Amino acid sequence: MDKTDLSLALGHATTLVAADGGADRALSFGFTPQAVIGDFDSVTEDALEQIAPENQHRIAEQDSTDFEKALRAIDAPLVIGVGFTGARVDHQLAAFNTLSRFPEKRCLLLGTHEVVFLCPPSFRLALTKGSTVSLFAMGAVEGISDGLEWPIRGLHFAPDGQSGTSNIASGPIELAFTAPKMLVMLPRAAFDITVEALLNTPSRWAT
Repeated sequence: MDKTDLSLALGHATTLVAADGGADRALSFGFTPQAVIGDFDSVTEDALEQIAPENQHRIAEQDSTDFEKALRAIDAPLVIGVGFTGARVDHQLAAFNTLSRFPEKRCLLLGTHEVVFLCPPSFRLALTKGSTVSLFAMGAVEGISDGLEWPIRGLHFAPDGQSGTSNIASGPIELAFTAPKMLVMLPRAAFDITVEALLNTPSRWAT
């Protein structure tokens, strides 16, 4: 995570919540989190001194990541996750796993080169022609599409089977899936329009 990423996210978000040591990083960029959530094994005492005690939410269990702890606790129309992709593959995979296990929590991960989210039951986005659209299933799932160079109807996606890497948009796209198991990966340049599309997509997966 760098200051540019955080500033970009805060252009859409009204509240900054830090996951554990993310509080130190945010403060170093000149942003004070309204809350910090995690097991507090990496956040420094100096950072905690700058955040009101009532906004410090320590969750001691070690069975989940700080990203999961934070996502579970946040109640918002959309969470924009910054700093959860790229640095370590195991952390990135854990974040993807969390997206698929909490489909009721709408979340968009902002990465260095892409944005990643769990697709709602149906989703429309006004992509420009030639945009890369990658699909990766976190479980068995099927779907239909419009606006992709290679349609997905009739394909049986699975983590150890069919994937949808590097499909291409021929213009605006429409996607629909049978289960909350499909991650969508789009170019970072689509960040702003993806945020707006997710906020304007009323349906979300039931818990």
